[in-house]
Amino acid sequence: MSTGERADTVSAVVGTPVLEVRDLSVSFTTESGTVSAVDGVNLDLAAGEIVGMVGESGCGKSVTGMSIGGLLPGSARISGSIRLRGTELVGTRESVLRRVRGKDIAYVFQEPMTSLNPVLTVGRQIGEVLQVHERMSRRAARARAVELLSLVGIPSAPKRVDNYPHQLSGGMRQRVMIAMAVACGPKVLVADEPTTALDVTVQAGILQVLRDLRDRLGTSILIITHDLGVIADIADRVVVMYAGRVVERAHVTDLFAHPGHRYTAGLLAASPTPGTHAGTQRLQEIPGLVPVLSVQPDACTFADRCPAADEQCRESAPPLEVLGTEAAPAEDHLVACWHPCPTPRVRQPQETSP
Repeated sequence: MSTGERADTVSAVVGTPVLEVRDLSVSFTTESGTVSAVDGVNLDLAAGEIVGMVGESGCGKSVTGMSIGGLLPGSARISGSIRLRGTELVGTRESVLRRVRGKDIAYVFQEPMTSLNPVLTVGRQIGEVLQVHERMSRRAARARAVELLSLVGIPSAPKRVDNYPHQLSGGMRQRVMIAMAVACGPKVLVADEPTTALDVTVQAGILQVLRDLRDRLGTSILIITHDLGVIADIADRVVVMYAGRVVERAHVTDLFAHPGHRYTAGLLAASPTPGTHAGTQRLQEIPGLVPVLSVQPDACTFADRCPAADEQCRESAPPLEVLGTEAAPAEDHLVACWHPCPTPRVRQPQETSP
């Protein structure tokens, strides 16, 4: 998808968000104390929009995603608000969440082999979703499962519907997971590392399936990944997380061209650039270690790893604010940093015909 096409997609989905996450915080009680996994996350997902959530392992991406559908264990303490089409989900009874999960909010997890039941055919597993949420008969659910397998690009669907998970390749199992997730036409699809451990060709196919489903069904997608290449390929907007907090949020092309947070810039510098010759450019690593999440300090969590950090960074947490100069603000680009990357934001005048 070109930059212009992606901009058109973003403008088309502006309006009341399908999903609204406000001041979401999640903590767990462990033997070593309370761990704050997510701290004050805000997130919007509009109809038909694909939002990418990126960050290092342990930054709170998956916990945020599982919080949306109420999939966290009972030991999790959750505060804040999660609204789906205006309906509050935080604190909702489990019986209500069971009706929401699979129908209005669906998931595609990282490893389909551990997510699919090994002793049931893939058609039976897809059919169960339809029988529970759509009240279909077993025969009708099987027929619909064949249609869904064809929808996600699995060849010979009438035969594959009777296969067990171990009889399918990794890419095909992931497509089965997607078919199961979209069986009831969910409003929101949370895809947590859907392309991990897949080769590049299969990965491209999975991403195309997600794009096609967004276009056909109007489903909003939150894709969680550590792979910036996936984000660049499929996302409309990007949310960057670090140590449980959102540190930057922007349109995908703006974030890659003008990263505002030093952590985002570090992630981009640590990723190989397509088109460069192998061995001619050394990738840069981010110095230091991710902080322990047992205590969330009232300061910038990236301060100990940031070359621009000063006393202000170590004494107070920066708010998520608009990045840009007064002359050229970027209202849709927010960054939580006292000293953003020195990227000029003066728009160049366009040439006009004489």
